[in-house]
Amino acid sequence: MSTLREIFLSHNAQTSPSPLLLEFIRAEGIYLFNPEERAYMDFISGIGVSNIGHGNPKVIQAIHEQSKSYLHQMVYGEYIQKPQSLYAQSLANSLPKELSSIYFVNSGSEAIEGAMKLSKRFTGRMELLGFEKSYHGSTQGALSIMGEESFKNAFRPLLPSIKFLRWNYWEDLELITEKTAGVLMETIQGEAGIRIPNSDFLKALRKRCTEFGALLILDEIQCGMGRTGKLFAFQDYSIIPDILVLGKALGGGLPLGAFISSDLIMGSLKENPILGHITTFGGHPLSCAAGLAAFEFLTQSSLMEEIEEKSQLFHALIFHPKVLEIRRKGFMIAIEFEDFEHNKKIIDRCIDQGLIVDWFLHNSKSMRIAPPLITQDFEIIQAAEIIQNSIEWAYS
Repeated sequence: MSTLREIFLSHNAQTSPSPLLLEFIRAEGIYLFNPEERAYMDFISGIGVSNIGHGNPKVIQAIHEQSKSYLHQMVYGEYIQKPQSLYAQSLANSLPKELSSIYFVNSGSEAIEGAMKLSKRFTGRMELLGFEKSYHGSTQGALSIMGEESFKNAFRPLLPSIKFLRWNYWEDLELITEKTAGVLMETIQGEAGIRIPNSDFLKALRKRCTEFGALLILDEIQCGMGRTGKLFAFQDYSIIPDILVLGKALGGGLPLGAFISSDLIMGSLKENPILGHITTFGGHPLSCAAGLAAFEFLTQSSLMEEIEEKSQLFHALIFHPKVLEIRRKGFMIAIEFEDFEHNKKIIDRCIDQGLIVDWFLHNSKSMRIAPPLITQDFEIIQAAEIIQNSIEWAYS
């Protein structure tokens, strides 16, 4: 009989020549457990998904209760479904009044696609602007506005009429003109290795978009849902986007994305043509029930208030001379080394020692740290010790 590993390698499509091949049979809190019951600390939260940890009882209960009522009913937006409606209401109540209309989809990438379409449809323009080193997903539209050429060239031709701005370069704002439908920006760049915007630059970007009638689209797929210490990262910068994009942690561990705008802007998808954006499984009742339970757990807890202090603690514990830089915003943290080879060696050693960390798609010499928000101080201390020892080992 084939082992599970053999089946995986034979029948699951592979995304790299050398997958990690870690196998876990259960998860609880910040820990993943392998078949031998060895615990690993998940310090990447499944790449930003498990913000409130694994197996939260309130989320599990919500999934159980919803599964007893119904699963799929109809394509999104036609039937009144309780989990979708209540979650949309909770999100809207936590956002500025300009962001009151929620369109649930299956994932962050699909939410990006919807936001791109919405900006074109509402403005009647074709041009979109993104940022260098950005990452918004792997579908054709999201790939088109990704700001890293090495990941795009093999899949051309991609969408036309897309230009790129440099991060924090004020002069590039002049690229925004009366031809621009929308400007898509990660509020905190994730795959670039945690790049934080200049607050005044963001305000100038918002002003320029307003002056020329372009929609400002903020991608908070990674940085939203409490990860930076605020429910939404843009709340730290005194601006409001025209469209907000969410995913990853939005579903409490189940697949869910959303693009959010005003009633006026979102209403442009209703007519000419009707059903201007449609999804079969978007806003799935199980995902919305799980997401709402996770959202309520997060917003009713003190987790977000504690994130900056925990982030500072971790930063203080990483002080090795081979660390070139630490960039962080809440529990989005990058530790930069001299090259990918040493970074990968350190990452592999950390995993061997029971700590799951990773690198960034567009910044391979930096280590990704993104623990669940429930991580406690003693776990931060333990993880930092593993990283410190792994650096020593890699450079010995």
